[in-house]
Amino acid sequence: MEDSYKDRTSLMKGAKDIAREVKKQTVKKVNQAVDRAQDEYTQRSYSRFQDEEDDDDYYPAGETYNGEANDDEGSSEATEGHDEDDEIYEGEYQGIPSMNQAKDSIVSVGQPKGDEYKDRQELESERRADEEELAQQYELIIQECGHGRFQWALFFVLGMALMADGVEVFVVGFVLPSAETDLCIPNSGSGWLGSIVYLGMMVGAFFWGGLADKVGRKQSLLICMSVNGFFAFLSSFVQGYGFFLFCRLLSGFGIGGAIPTVFSYFAEVLAREKRGEHLSWLCMFWMIGGIYASAMAWAIIPHYGWSFSMGSAYQFHSWRVFVIVCALPCVSSVVALTFMPESPRFLLEVGKHDEAWMILKLIHDTNMRARGQPEKVFTVNKIKTPKQIDELIEIESDTGTWYRRCFVRIRTELYGIWLTFMRCFNYPVRDNTIKLTIVWFTLSFGYYGLSVWFPDVIKHLQSDEYALLTRNVQRDKYANFSINFTMENQIHTGMEYDNGRFIGVKFKSVTFKDSVFKSCTFEDVTSLNTYFKNCTFIDTVFDNTDFEPYKFIDSEFKNCSFFHNKTGCQITFDDDYSAYWIYFVNFLGTLAVLPGNIVSALLMDRIGRLTMLGGSMVLSGISCFFLWFGTSESMMIGMLCLYNGLTISAWNSLDVVTVELYPTDRRATGFGFLNALCKAAAVLGNLIFGSLVSITKSIPILLASTVLVCGGLVGLRLPDTRTQVPYKVTPRERREKAEVLASTQHLLCGSHCDLQTCGVFCLEYPLCILSA
Repeated sequence: MEDSYKDRTSLMKGAKDIAREVKKQTVKKVNQAVDRAQDEYTQRSYSRFQDEEDDDDYYPAGETYNGEANDDEGSSEATEGHDEDDEIYEGEYQGIPSMNQAKDSIVSVGQPKGDEYKDRQELESERRADEEELAQQYELIIQECGHGRFQWALFFVLGMALMADGVEVFVVGFVLPSAETDLCIPNSGSGWLGSIVYLGMMVGAFFWGGLADKVGRKQSLLICMSVNGFFAFLSSFVQGYGFFLFCRLLSGFGIGGAIPTVFSYFAEVLAREKRGEHLSWLCMFWMIGGIYASAMAWAIIPHYGWSFSMGSAYQFHSWRVFVIVCALPCVSSVVALTFMPESPRFLLEVGKHDEAWMILKLIHDTNMRARGQPEKVFTVNKIKTPKQIDELIEIESDTGTWYRRCFVRIRTELYGIWLTFMRCFNYPVRDNTIKLTIVWFTLSFGYYGLSVWFPDVIKHLQSDEYALLTRNVQRDKYANFSINFTMENQIHTGMEYDNGRFIGVKFKSVTFKDSVFKSCTFEDVTSLNTYFKNCTFIDTVFDNTDFEPYKFIDSEFKNCSFFHNKTGCQITFDDDYSAYWIYFVNFLGTLAVLPGNIVSALLMDRIGRLTMLGGSMVLSGISCFFLWFGTSESMMIGMLCLYNGLTISAWNSLDVVTVELYPTDRRATGFGFLNALCKAAAVLGNLIFGSLVSITKSIPILLASTVLVCGGLVGLRLPDTRTQVPYKVTPRERREKAEVLASTQHLLCGSHCDLQTCGVFCLEYPLCILSA
């Protein structure tokens, strides 16, 4: 009795062991079959133009796995690293699938029509669906990568590029007074220097923004910053005014791509819950660039002793040293950018799966090591990529020469940029583009218009004070005299000078009108803002002077001689401290935006982008009415600081909203277009507000107030991107989501089933294993 009981017990134990082993082997066989199918799909994507050589390595539609394959046949590179029970290590890289791998597995069951039989509308519809799925998955991946050392390193690298843009805006205004004197720029041509830089930035913003959506954020930013640095450095050495304008035009063209590319680049490595705050902190580098330019101008330009000359034709003055120093942030950003990777979001958008996965893993590992968790693995194995739509390029027959090929390539890229730009006006982003256009134009018009109007009003107030201090000498006659001192702030009208000697005289802001110089001598004379209008020179000698022809306006010379005349305009006054005041005013105006930057960064994700945008623009418009009380220089400087502090919050929130409202494939293009519009509005504002300085004060105030308030009200109608910030998904919620997906549809078997009846457990992506 006991022996029979023991026999039954042993039999039941053996049966259980056999069942356990069968189940283990079944799991192993199914995994190997899935691995072979996955290898076949991957191989098919990489050798799409080759015929299939081995028909026994996969299972066509209608056949099932018979369980008799050799165990070694299921091995592949994709499953390298499995243990003896063929279990997958957590975070093990299974190989990025091809962009159509998931659809290939469905084709093996249902056999839908291929891409070659679909029209472009169907393909674009599928791509939009893929992009929506990628956007949701990418947000979860960025959350898993975390925010840490990588983002902060990229923050400082891109901040240097943004700092270079801020420097470029200020550098022209700072060097203009000295450049006008050194390059002998007439008053009629001085306005071109400021306008030409904005023209270059306007074209550059549109071009480089569109190129960033074609070739990548890093590549576009590297090229545009290199162009800016090269021509900014070259402009410090040129002597002619025309060549100097040309260099500053190309320098502005290069730096124009910094803002759209920098914000698009940085936004794509940030989770939505941190995007508003950290993009606002990034905006501070533009302010730092303005402070850097003001401080360097204050320290360098007034020191005229920091110069050298090669004869009288080549002069290298301190303002040229300042131009070189201002190019350093650009050079630093180019060097640092070479060590940073491309945006993984852009790589996924163009179908470069492997590169994107490696960069995301780099971000994850860098942040985890900085947190002291190097053992934490990157658990993402598969990444969704949008369907790639081939673009047909018309190749002409005459493309054998290199310049023809370059021409076709450039024309194709420009046409691609234009097509991407036109897509910014397609549904569903068309309404957002129109509203953003209004907000960008009104904010730029009001901000840059008043920014030019403030200094001009201050200069107007200074000129009124100067008119009170200017000494007017009229209808007098001097004979047999000698002058060797400085003459400053004087107007001589109807004077007669006979046998006079001007030896070593420094003329500063002196004007001679309707005067006669007879038998006079000008020797070792230097001049600044000095002109002879409708004067007559008889038997007069000019020796070693800097009197250029443009300083003699409607003047007449009779038997006069010029010896050792200095060519080029000269900057020789070491006691000219008026520049200090200009740089100090700009320094205060730039520093005033620091509180606004801090407030916008801290409150961006709390009160919302639109509330900050509309509120800041409306408050800026209201603050313009305080300009009625600006009757002195100190009061106007105070109004300037208040105005800059209020508008900076609007700029920061507008940058964030613009980045978040455009999809990845047209983000930089849309941003570049709006930034180009910003520069056009700035030029228009400069012209309109500048012409009204000496006429009236009420029209600029009312105009700026109206456009700012209207723009703020339109900005409140934009979609609030803060509501799109998702909550952080926990690993448990992610597993529950995977189970729900598993119970509804399986990509491998192509059927709807239930966990209890089917016995198959699906992960988030097309890889099925038998449930244990």
